[in-house]
Amino acid sequence: MAENMMLTTGSGFEGYTITEYLGIVSSQAILGSNFLKGLAANVADVSEKDTAKIEECRETAEQRLIKVAKKKGAQAIIGVHMHYAPFEAGSFGIICSGTAVKLEKNVVIDDSVHKDLLVTNYYTRLVPRAVKVILDGDSTKLDMKIQCFNYNNEDIEAVRADIEFTNLYDEHLVIRNVDFVFSKNNNLQQIESDYIHSQLSPNDIQLLKDAKVILNRYVTPSGIYACNDSPINVSMSIHRLETLKLKRGIDAVEKYRTDGMIWTCNCGHVNEAGSEECVVCHRKQKDMKVKTTFNYEEMIDKMKEKEYVIEIKDVLMEYIKDIDAKYRLKLLEIMESGLQYEKTRGNMKESVIEKVEKVFEEDVEQM
Repeated sequence: MAENMMLTTGSGFEGYTITEYLGIVSSQAILGSNFLKGLAANVADVSEKDTAKIEECRETAEQRLIKVAKKKGAQAIIGVHMHYAPFEAGSFGIICSGTAVKLEKNVVIDDSVHKDLLVTNYYTRLVPRAVKVILDGDSTKLDMKIQCFNYNNEDIEAVRADIEFTNLYDEHLVIRNVDFVFSKNNNLQQIESDYIHSQLSPNDIQLLKDAKVILNRYVTPSGIYACNDSPINVSMSIHRLETLKLKRGIDAVEKYRTDGMIWTCNCGHVNEAGSEECVVCHRKQKDMKVKTTFNYEEMIDKMKEKEYVIEIKDVLMEYIKDIDAKYRLKLLEIMESGLQYEKTRGNMKESVIEKVEKVFEEDVEQM
């Protein structure tokens, strides 16, 4: 682009539409007659100085052409043509011409859509565990695939399942007997199916908040297996589930907890107290325990019985002396922030409790 003017010898510019033709424009630049005679005398040996003069003449003709086009209100010149011509008294020059036009940049509209939905139910058996439903498409179609955690590292070839989507209005849409095929998986523990066409509307994708996968059957090279169990629904919010998965792995669905006789693993399986590791996922119990000696879960349970942040803060103050000093300031800041937001945004109970849990769970070692 010269002086913000686009020039081409062709009939247009890629990515632009010509909106108006403003007519032919032309210009010229002349070299003196002495230059032409000197050039003829030394035609076998054109010097760099001669070449520079010709180039300067060409640039002058081009700049004059741009000025003429700008006076017409042009944004570009198409069909640019230059030719050398003799003038009177043996002078020599360059004539430049083209068509002045107005342009409009083409707007490329990206109507692609994408959504990753966490699966909010699970089985505690050693079956392929769906952890994510992935939606991809555009304004005309929407494809779907699932991501699974494969505890047995089996070669899963296909899965048949019912998929239940939930939107922000807590409305449900169930698509039954969906067949997913797994054809390319280098990692046998975390596997992804091929895409299949979805019955969902692309317009509804942004309203979806989660999905449930009810496993009917799955296929391996050794046979077809049915799953007649009822899945367990995740008890925590999507936000808490995301946080848990980031810390504990994509298959994590529950917080570790124990009553001394049994303990619940992050994968959701309930183990006997004497088991050092989970029989399903092989997580070690000691790696899931919170380092703090304070029993924060008892406090959280009491908080969940309350309705408003001011009441939740009262519960905190009952336990504040027993809480490690490094947590106290964070917890008080959460309460004050929650009280302020509750004045303008309505009930903040769930948000405040989630943040309180996160304060203590940040001390859990990563696996």
